[in-house]
Amino acid sequence: MELLAHLKLGLAVALSVDNALYCLLGTLVGTFIGVLPGLGPLATIALLLPLTYGLDPTAALIMLAGIYYGAQYGGSTTAILLNMPGEVSAVATALDGHRMAQDGRARQALLVAALASFFAGTVATLLIAALAGPVSTLALRFGPADYCALMALGLVAAVATAQGSTLKAVAMIVLGLLLGLVGTDVNTGVRRFTFDIPELYDGIDVAAVAMGLFGIAEILRNLEGGEAPAATAHAGRGRWWPDRTDRRRAGAATLRGTGLGALLGVLPGSGPVLAAFAAYVVEKKLAADPRRLGSGAIEGVAAPEAANNAAAQTAFIPMLALGLPSNAMMALMIAALTLHDIQPGPQVMSSNPPLFWGLIASMWIGNAFLLVLNLPLLGLWVRLLAIPYRLLYPAILLLSCVGMYAISSSAVPVLLMMGFGVFGYLAGKLGCEPAPLVLGFVLGPPLEENLRRALTLSRGDPAVFMTEPISFALLVTATALLATSLLPALRRHIG
Repeated sequence: MELLAHLKLGLAVALSVDNALYCLLGTLVGTFIGVLPGLGPLATIALLLPLTYGLDPTAALIMLAGIYYGAQYGGSTTAILLNMPGEVSAVATALDGHRMAQDGRARQALLVAALASFFAGTVATLLIAALAGPVSTLALRFGPADYCALMALGLVAAVATAQGSTLKAVAMIVLGLLLGLVGTDVNTGVRRFTFDIPELYDGIDVAAVAMGLFGIAEILRNLEGGEAPAATAHAGRGRWWPDRTDRRRAGAATLRGTGLGALLGVLPGSGPVLAAFAAYVVEKKLAADPRRLGSGAIEGVAAPEAANNAAAQTAFIPMLALGLPSNAMMALMIAALTLHDIQPGPQVMSSNPPLFWGLIASMWIGNAFLLVLNLPLLGLWVRLLAIPYRLLYPAILLLSCVGMYAISSSAVPVLLMMGFGVFGYLAGKLGCEPAPLVLGFVLGPPLEENLRRALTLSRGDPAVFMTEPISFALLVTATALLATSLLPALRRHIG
């Protein structure tokens, strides 16, 4: 009964005219920056943060949250239609979503992505309301060794997603880890591999890596073919609704992705990116024919989209209940609270219940806005592929360059994006997939940080990873996953 009373209070706050309008504004802006390649929610919220100073704290937080999960919602659009993930978490969606578009099933891919996102967001909102306290307590038990083991599991998951050679996937992961070392070491202040370029002191921007490897490389591949992508001629045709078999597969994948994403979103250092890749790995392992994943399987769209949206919203649990940011985005949310003289932590729930429960209720309203707004626009997104590619790719290049330049007001990220585009094109020629590199790049810095913390606390004893029960369980899972990935190759080699 107490929970129902809290939700009633939250709905009353969220449905007020001002807060509902700010929620609508946030979801619209979030969808736009998710669709627009290069400009992500982190940069957008950082730019908008000072502008929220004059707003009511509840309205400001509702709008910023809408931008965040709205971007996860919209990031799948360009991933499916153009193989250019608007968000890094949409990389996993692009693996099957773009193949569906090339097969003339873009409508089905976009519809499934929208419905899976809405379902996951709704469930995640209910979980935030019901489990904020207990789940935050569980996440609080994670120490540096546990975080390090979680990152290792994520990297092994990248190996399992690889379609080709396992050795090439490992090589791409290692390269991603090395690229993640570029920048200033947070522990010693030493600049590593920056070549005295000021723009590299804070590391390589993940948007430059993702946009180059997926977007620019895709343009180069299409130009080499001398004709428009196969999806252009067929994306506007076909049914909107999948057949019965695909509906069953998509429904089951959505449920699994929602559960996995809701859990991983709470854990610091993971978030939507790891959740999307982990959900993709689960679907690949559960598939009767794993080769379907990567060749246009509908569950390869439903699971990552459900997972990244669920993770994006359950990341608010430790931020709201404990004042602990689980990723950089939640750190900005905490900055928004402190900007309005609100001390984040457990006291927010008791001292400012309208803000706490109003934000939670606004997430469900925001997800409803996203579904209502995006479903009518699906036909518009599909029609993008009717534009001749000779006109489309200059526009893509322009938007990508503008988005990259807007992040840092420097030409260096733009040049890096172009460089990674050429590298992605050449890597594709060699049969190396870019997805493991991106995941290694994203997970590399937190892996290093938590590895050093764990070894510092244990005075250099690596046995700490075996003695901590959570760390041990995660490492055992990673080992089993790696073994199952290598077993088919070993059997072929022996046979």
